[in-house]
Amino acid sequence: MKAKLIFIPLAGIVIAGGPAYATVFLSVEQAQSVLFPGATFQPDTRMLTDEQVKAIERASGVNVRSKQMKVWRVSTGGWFIVDEVVGKHEYIPFALGLDDRGAVKGVEVLEYREAYGDQIRNPEWRKQFLDKGPDTKLQLGKNIHNISGATLSCKHITDGVQRLLATYELVLKQSER
Repeated sequence: MKAKLIFIPLAGIVIAGGPAYATVFLSVEQAQSVLFPGATFQPDTRMLTDEQVKAIERASGVNVRSKQMKVWRVSTGGWFIVDEVVGKHEYIPFALGLDDRGAVKGVEVLEYREAYGDQIRNPEWRKQFLDKGPDTKLQLGKNIHNISGATLSCKHITDGVQRLLATYELVLKQSER
């Protein structure tokens, strides 16, 4: 009896992994229109100094991941900022609109790549941030409600907004004068 070799083409083998999720909800331009209807935007990209990073981290209690900021001045007053935080495993890009006093005008989740936890896109949950300013200490479970099954996303978006409010107070507000 002869031994037979069987060759299986590798292209025919599929290795099952976990499902991949990636949903783009809004582009930067769409988020700008949602948060500031009819306004125009002037890019004002910033590079934070080491001293500014330390001051922001002290004021917010949140680490600054990147020194480069994506910021736009809004023609009707205020600021539009694009940033990202880590969810459980993946980055969550989001946009923050601040009015001319530095208070939150709105938060928009631009993309979500995790398998679960996208309930942070719920308008009722995001509405909790409205009118919160740099002097507000945002705390998940206190003045920002948690969503069961999305705890890390809720915490990290809350921390991200807190960090950007401190950034407004320490960096952007200074440039308005």
